[in-house]
Amino acid sequence: MKQSLILLLILIPLCQSLSAQYDDRYENSFNTLHEMLLDSSKYDFKKAVFSVENAYSESILDTISLNKKIAFLKELSQRLIESRTLKYKGKDKEVVAKYAALFSVLNDSIPIQDSEGNIYSYVPYSYDFDDPFGHEEWNNMFVSKLLKTGKGNCHSLPYLYKILAEELNVEAHLALAPNHIYIKHKNEKDGWYNTELTSGIFPIDAWLMASGYIHTDAIRNGVFMKALGDKESIALCLVDLAQAYQREEFYDVDFVIKCANTALEYYPNYVNAMILKTEAKGKKMENFLLRKNTDFKDVNNYPETRELLAEVQNELTKIYELGYRQMPEEMYLNWLVSLKEEREKYSNQDINTFNATN
Repeated sequence: MKQSLILLLILIPLCQSLSAQYDDRYENSFNTLHEMLLDSSKYDFKKAVFSVENAYSESILDTISLNKKIAFLKELSQRLIESRTLKYKGKDKEVVAKYAALFSVLNDSIPIQDSEGNIYSYVPYSYDFDDPFGHEEWNNMFVSKLLKTGKGNCHSLPYLYKILAEELNVEAHLALAPNHIYIKHKNEKDGWYNTELTSGIFPIDAWLMASGYIHTDAIRNGVFMKALGDKESIALCLVDLAQAYQREEFYDVDFVIKCANTALEYYPNYVNAMILKTEAKGKKMENFLLRKNTDFKDVNNYPETRELLAEVQNELTKIYELGYRQMPEEMYLNWLVSLKEEREKYSNQDINTFNATN
């Protein structure tokens, strides 16, 4: 036991030193996101997303190249808006035309003519079923990876859509489902409708409910299917930041809790932030007991861990009462595929009136 304690006393300062190497990058990103929450005039979703990805990428993210690619997608969207007429006739036609163009840019093959008159086909983005949850490589969740490879997931695709929408000066609301992010829009003719980037379809709410993991309490409490505002979207980025930080070899649990608490301040029922917080507190208990050269069997023997355990139990109860139910990853992927296999069943046919007439 004496040797274990000596080893622990050596390792703790070493871990703290290595953790400090990461702190500046993540703290800078946190400050960027927090400023956007404190001052709406500083809101910039693209900047928020890339600040998180840059922190994880050891501050060498090539934002110049990424911004050029975004500028190209913006220009392509503008060309589509100018070159076609939509069937949609509402008073908000100009806004809807931008939504339709963005949808095409992310989902459709588009003929493009270069400066020399050559025509080639623009290849749209596709869903990457290889490591869609970022278990092997966390940067598989990134917009930067999507822009570089043309393949993304339900995290990076809606993030890119929202970035491009804001480049075109229109709103795009992120919305959550179990393990999933999609886009919600509202127009004069159809009201609220869903835009699904992983399969290129406008699904009805019945598809979301078909997952079997969306409790009515979760909808009522804004856990799932809520059109998120700008500050709530930044709250998502704060959790992204904390999850990226947790992938470092050594990390400060208190920073993770700070990210979660700040996210919850602006999105009180953001369950992912709550789960992140409870997991971080669990790690904090584990670290404390390790320093005492014991384990979880003695969690109630110390005031510090006893208090943390009570907090975690209360928070888990709240998560359940909000209507959250965890969806197994394999079941999620099957649910995602069902949208393509049963396209006619779950597609909102009214939204097809956005298609171009020429």
